[in-house]
Amino acid sequence: MILPQGATRPLRYPAGMRIRPAEPRDIDDLLEIRNHAILTGTALWTEEPVDRAEREAWFRETTEAGDPILVAEVDGAFAGYGTYGPWRRMSGYRFSVEDSVYVRDGFQGRGIGRALVEAVVAHARAAGKRAVFADIEAGNTGSIRLHERLGFRQVGLLPGIGWKFGRPLDLAILHLPLVEDDASAEEPPGGRAG
Repeated sequence: MILPQGATRPLRYPAGMRIRPAEPRDIDDLLEIRNHAILTGTALWTEEPVDRAEREAWFRETTEAGDPILVAEVDGAFAGYGTYGPWRRMSGYRFSVEDSVYVRDGFQGRGIGRALVEAVVAHARAAGKRAVFADIEAGNTGSIRLHERLGFRQVGLLPGIGWKFGRPLDLAILHLPLVEDDASAEEPPGGRAG
């Protein structure tokens, strides 16, 4: 069970599962899962695996920015991870984030993806974010359905904007508002960004 700072209630997970903040000792598992996703699927639109130095730099940059990297363990085994980062880099988007969730091969179908998305959303809400986006390859209907069950709504479809494995890829954009839309709202906690 994890309770993000500012959250109102703890999240509950299936027996044997726990969600915890990632630690430097997790770099090899994070690297393995990332490269498996790059080499075998269309969740990441790149063909080039990353090396340990890249994952170490990503880990450092993500945690120094205050963004979470959450690990799902099942009976002590590293089963997946979830994180979020800026949806876009311009300052006007600073309260909108994009989730990224990866479940290790062999651990699918156990509720790990759902638990990680829920934990990432809870962290975003506690951090004062206004929206979470999920940019998902449109053929990944499992991920789209999971996000929709958790309240995300598809707000866009960009046909043919990606290319991998010799074919074009469509991008589905899903959105989860974390606050009610209020044009008169004050600046959320966290202030202005550059």
